[in-house]
Amino acid sequence: MQSDRIIEKYKEMFEALENYDKTHELRFQRKRIDVTLSVRTINKLKQLKKQTGKPISRIIEEQFL
Repeated sequence: MQSDRIIEKYKEMFEALENYDKTHELRFQRKRIDVTLSVRTINKLKQLKKQTGKPISRIIEEQFL
């Protein structure tokens, strides 16, 4: 049946939408927060940003994934 193939093909998207119905948040949704960090930590993050070319927010997220 064609509907079964569509559901299987887009399974991840259907699961994301189902989760959105429950939580009103998407897995790939991003939110801005305020965080207080030491100057030393900020300098290290800036250095990593310069070395990798990645935004600081991405560097932090990768530590938790």
